[in-house]
Amino acid sequence: MPIYQRLAETLRSTIVDQKWRPGDRLPSEKELAAQYSVAPGTARQAISQLTEEGILVRRHGSGTFVRKPTFDASLFRFFRFQDKEGEREIPESRILSREVIPAPAVVSKALELEPESLVISVSRLRLLSGEPVIAEEVWLDHARFEAFMVMDEDDIGPLLYPVYDSHFDQIVASAKECLTVEVAGSFYSRLLHITPAAPVIVIERLALGFNGRPIEWRRSRGRADRFQYHIDIH
Repeated sequence: MPIYQRLAETLRSTIVDQKWRPGDRLPSEKELAAQYSVAPGTARQAISQLTEEGILVRRHGSGTFVRKPTFDASLFRFFRFQDKEGEREIPESRILSREVIPAPAVVSKALELEPESLVISVSRLRLLSGEPVIAEEVWLDHARFEAFMVMDEDDIGPLLYPVYDSHFDQIVASAKECLTVEVAGSFYSRLLHITPAAPVIVIERLALGFNGRPIEWRRSRGRADRFQYHIDIH
C-alpha cells in the first residue's frame, strides 16, 4: 500500500476513534508530515483522499476539518417542508411504536448482522403543522442501541442522528439512498391521510459511520404531493 494510503488509513482510524470529531480542525499538512515522518506531499495526498471520500472538508483560508454532516439535507432535497412564511421547517416527530424483534432478512443484510439478530424496530410519523407527511420505519442493532428502547420521546426529538452521537457514540458520516415510487396500501393511506392507491415516494437509506460500518437502516414513505427533487450540480 502506498505511503499516502497508509497515512490516510491512520487518519481515518483517528476519526473513527473520535480523537477528532466532526467539526474539528486538523493539523496543517506540514504539521501532519512532521508528526508522521512523511513528506508534505504525502500528507497532502492522504488528506485529498479522505476529502474525496467525504470524510474531510477543506475550507479556503481556514484549513481542513472533519466533515460535519447536515442531518436534514435529505429531507429538503426530496420534500417541500416550509412554514407559512416560506422558511424551511423540520417536521416534528411522533414515535408510534418501539419494539425488539428478530431482524427480517432485508434488515440483517443491510445492517450486516447475523440472521435474526435482535434489532430495534421504530415506527415514526413526521408531521408539519399537524399534517402527516412522512411515515418511517427505522431499524437499529439492539446490541448497540439497547438504551434507545427506554429513552423518553422528548429527549429523542425530531432528528435521530444527533441522538446516536450524544447517547451512543455512533456518528453518522455518510449514507446511501435509494428512491422509488409505490402505491400506498390501506395502512399508509390512513396514516398519511391520503386517498387509497395514491402514490408515495419511498426512500431507503443506509446510514454509515466513518469506518463504513452500518449504523441505521430506514425506509421512509412520503406523500407525493410534498415531493420535490433538488440537487446542485457543479
